[in-house]
Amino acid sequence: MRIRVKVCCITDPAAAALAIRHGADALGLVGPMPSGTGIIDLATAAAIAGGVPPPVATFLLSSATASEELLAQCRQVAPTALQIVDAVDPCAYALLRRELPALRIVQVVHVTGERTIGEAAALAGQVDALLLDSGVPDAPVRLLGGTGRVHDWTISRRIVDAVPVPVFLAGGLTPDNVAAAIRTVRPFGVDLCTGLRTAGRLDEHKLAAFMRAVAGA
Repeated sequence: MRIRVKVCCITDPAAAALAIRHGADALGLVGPMPSGTGIIDLATAAAIAGGVPPPVATFLLSSATASEELLAQCRQVAPTALQIVDAVDPCAYALLRRELPALRIVQVVHVTGERTIGEAAALAGQVDALLLDSGVPDAPVRLLGGTGRVHDWTISRRIVDAVPVPVFLAGGLTPDNVAAAIRTVRPFGVDLCTGLRTAGRLDEHKLAAFMRAVAGA
């Protein structure tokens, strides 16, 4: 099975074009967050998303937890998918599906230990995909993505085996470790941000090396 690649933390049209040119299947646009990498305002996200050609997907990352706020952000940006990085009430999923039936819903699950397996299984029936990341939701300044940290891939593999929806793997992936991550976890796709950046910008050499590593895995 071909592994999909989502290049996250896209901040401008040039970075989007670079990722697409190297074969990215999806682009991540990081909306307002309490912390993290590549944060942009919603107007910028909308402008980038509007210039991305199909079949490349656009993911809006949101830390909002209120149903109406999530809906309003999606209406403004018009992404292919909404990546929810925090815990939300199940009614949020129902509202989004009713109001925006074409939108794909991707729920982030931060892998913090064995209990994450049950949490992921409970969420899988309500969303289109899961994304396993290495955030620290309980930190004083909440870390909800873009941490550059690797989590326990053996737990991620158990989640992949336990849920019926596609699973993206994120968290500290680089050109040097992504092949091992794919062999261990067997995800539907991989997602990365900090592992492809140099001085805050998307690095073409790192991106090319990452794509070669994924293809070779």
